[in-house]
Amino acid sequence: MLAPIMVLAAIAMILVRKAVHSALLLATVMICLAIQYAAQDAPFLFAVQIIVYTGAILMLFLFVLMLVGVDASDSLVETIRGQRLLAGVAFLGIGILLVFAVGNVKYGDPVGLGQAQPDGNVKGLAQLLFGKYVFAFEVTSALLITAAMGAMMLAHRERLTKKLTQRDHAEERIRKYAEAGVHPGPLPTPGVLARHNAVDTPALLPDGSIATTSVSRVLQARGTVFPETEEREDVDLVREIADGDVGDEVPPEPTGTDLTGFREGDKS
Repeated sequence: MLAPIMVLAAIAMILVRKAVHSALLLATVMICLAIQYAAQDAPFLFAVQIIVYTGAILMLFLFVLMLVGVDASDSLVETIRGQRLLAGVAFLGIGILLVFAVGNVKYGDPVGLGQAQPDGNVKGLAQLLFGKYVFAFEVTSALLITAAMGAMMLAHRERLTKKLTQRDHAEERIRKYAEAGVHPGPLPTPGVLARHNAVDTPALLPDGSIATTSVSRVLQARGTVFPETEEREDVDLVREIADGDVGDEVPPEPTGTDLTGFREGDKS
């Protein structure tokens, strides 16, 4: 049941135009292959196919796609001479390998899984990978490292402009302040010297004025900023309380812990 799905997904993976769709179809092929491993009594290969290939390597493919960009156009200029010929030779070699593999299964003399792996699936794989096929295993490792380096090269972008230093950024801020009056320092954080630390409440500057730049432009565009009129009323109320009525005497601050001479209200 899964074999036709794998074949159709593999063909569609090559024919689709979008790279993200191709990656999802590749995930379909990998998951179907993992289920086939489980059906053939190969639990170790089933776990490796799900965790390593479907979970890790496919996520690496998607990460590279995000770095390169799903809308990036492919270059038609061949940077490696003869790569089409080499690709054809590789395709022919893989075809011959598949023919021999299928023929070995069809006309060979299988002995059965229990006799082929008497000590279990994991130990049998270890004996094959690090014994009979150790050279092929090491070549595959080198191939994966080469693929990772190729992904890094695809994601690399040449810098077209000079990298700005800290001095350049400082000079740019001072230039904007001199030409357009843009404040050269960092913007005040929301809720500073305000009634609470809500992000929709503009900060108050030391002179009591409202700093509108302290609120995110997204909140300003949505119209969810705390109304300036209400905040202005709160500021005026705080100033009135701080100034007090005319004639009020504010007791001096004590220089020690002795509160003798102060009224009970002042002590509290």
